[in-house]
Amino acid sequence: MTKKLNLTPYLFLAPALLVIGVFILYPIFAVVYYSFTDFNIVTPPVWTGLKNYTQLFQDDVFWLALRNSFIYLLVTPILIILCILLAIAVNRKLPGINAFRAIYYVPVISGSIAVGYAWRMLFDTNGLINGVLLSTGLLQEPIQWLAEPALTLPLAMSLTIWLGLGFYMMIFLAGLQNIPEELYDAALIDGCNAFQKHWNVSLPGLRPQIVFVAVISSLAAIEVFNEIYTLTGGLGGILNSGVTMVFYLWKQAFRLQHAGYASALAIVLLVITLLFSVFNIRSLERGSEQD
Repeated sequence: MTKKLNLTPYLFLAPALLVIGVFILYPIFAVVYYSFTDFNIVTPPVWTGLKNYTQLFQDDVFWLALRNSFIYLLVTPILIILCILLAIAVNRKLPGINAFRAIYYVPVISGSIAVGYAWRMLFDTNGLINGVLLSTGLLQEPIQWLAEPALTLPLAMSLTIWLGLGFYMMIFLAGLQNIPEELYDAALIDGCNAFQKHWNVSLPGLRPQIVFVAVISSLAAIEVFNEIYTLTGGLGGILNSGVTMVFYLWKQAFRLQHAGYASALAIVLLVITLLFSVFNIRSLERGSEQD
């Protein structure tokens, strides 16, 4: 006797599966296909095989973008250190401490585009930064902050750090508040000073949060776009000094209309992201085993 198929669960899953198929699976397969074609969005794609990939690995701007993306990963350890220190600072019962926590969180809800344009005005030749430095006599002539290739990437990284400071601080703050107070009392009884107390109690207790922040902040750093776009006015900086993988992908696809070449870039970026994800998942698994 055959068992009757119950279609009810599949009817409930159908809307979600349809959305996943249309907005996730289809774009992935389409990008894989387009990466092997000459496609400029306007005309139909023409199959070219591995031409895009061959051209990609001979492209100096691609290697520059890849290098810049890996340099951008330096924001992750900086963010972790600063956010832990900030979380420790606000994890105290002081008058008005909730207001300080809210102030630190303001950049998170402001939006990277709005904040990016604000930073661009601050660092403009006639902006506030140069105005203050000139008025105090520290400068004799304004600095071309956004026109100096050596400063483009550091400014964008500083913007990313400032934007993420409040968000990651809240994650570490939640972790600190889950650490039993008895552990700190035991550390004080053992003769630990303030630094040793946080080194021996806070940091081990925050290890899950540290791994989590390392995962999401490193992936966000590889895929950075808004900061580069706003600070450089969509140009990528002088001599492509601020070009990253995602920015170069966007430029090829939507400014130069080389959709096939941009698709090859997207596949390379996907492979890099997957490798980072696997590494980060392994780190999480090792952390769970140690617990």
